[in-house]
Amino acid sequence: MKYLINSSKKGQKIVASVNFDKDLIVISTGGTFNKIYNPISGELDIDQTSNAIKEIAQKWLCEFKLINIIGKDSLKMSDEDRKILVQTIQNQKAKKILIIHGTDTIDQSAKVVSAKIRDKIIVFVGAMVPFAIDEVEATANFALGVGFLQGKPKDGVYIAMHSIVKSWDKIIKDKEAGVFKETS
Repeated sequence: MKYLINSSKKGQKIVASVNFDKDLIVISTGGTFNKIYNPISGELDIDQTSNAIKEIAQKWLCEFKLINIIGKDSLKMSDEDRKILVQTIQNQKAKKILIIHGTDTIDQSAKVVSAKIRDKIIVFVGAMVPFAIDEVEATANFALGVGFLQGKPKDGVYIAMHSIVKSWDKIIKDKEAGVFKETS
């Protein structure tokens, strides 16, 4: 899926688009990043269409391929879900993959992916607060991951959260502080 945004200035139609990289694919697995308020149940549900990612693309005037899979809170992800994630990555020709994932088990999925895939650059990102509630953190983490992929990183699996991008085994979620930090 590509996003192309049209805007107008003084009656003229201007088509604005930035193609980050034809070799970049975004895979959304769900997570808090994609949670939206359900007014009927009063709960936060996972948006299966990843509207948060689409909104970021529209505001950034950018293009990228988006694949929605699994659609779960990461606490509910199973080994089978992680197999689906690995298969989805393996089925992509793209070398650069950004994965939207829940923060509670982001490290577990990154570990599984790291053991199975060695010839791609994969960055996991998430959010502690849903994009639908506060756009800042989710957008910042997404931007951090995309920016990292636009450089020339080595093949591997990374986590990009809270201004840090490190190999998946060099960053952890400090559940008491509610932030990600480098391991010591």
